[in-house]
Amino acid sequence: MKEQSRKISYLLRHNPEDLHMDKRGWVSVEDMLKKLDITQEELDAIVETNNKKRFGYNNNKSKIRAHQGHSAKLNLKIDYREVFGPGDYYHGTSSGNVENILRNGLKPMNRAHVHLSKDVMTAWIVGSRYGTKITIFIIDGGRMKQDDHKIYESDNNVILVDEVPTKYLKIWQA
Repeated sequence: MKEQSRKISYLLRHNPEDLHMDKRGWVSVEDMLKKLDITQEELDAIVETNNKKRFGYNNNKSKIRAHQGHSAKLNLKIDYREVFGPGDYYHGTSSGNVENILRNGLKPMNRAHVHLSKDVMTAWIVGSRYGTKITIFIIDGGRMKQDDHKIYESDNNVILVDEVPTKYLKIWQA
């Protein structure tokens, strides 16, 4: 099931291959089932047990999409919820990236958005994917909102921004 979850993630976030994906990132569940040669029950289990809740269905379960993490090349137009309240957000990364981030800010790289967390622990878990030497950045979301930056939240509670300029960053100290 883990391998199928990875394949779904790849298809829905980076390359739908021969699946038709609309501009909002939706793919037909029926087509996905055929492509992966799995049952609806198996797909339901993958969606339900994905530890990051990366995928979701539309209201009648006829379509599926990734909540966030899409490659920029897909050029999707997903209507995320805008966040209006001030608050701090967090970003975990390898300590080897710190100099570059302090010089250039956080950029989406090949993704559509920069991903931020609502709490330090989630940022730590995300950062740990890059090794054992992790740095957590605090992002001043309140100042970003004051300066008219848009901040969004995906259906699986990931905070999304176009970029984070350096003036909103500081390193978290435990």
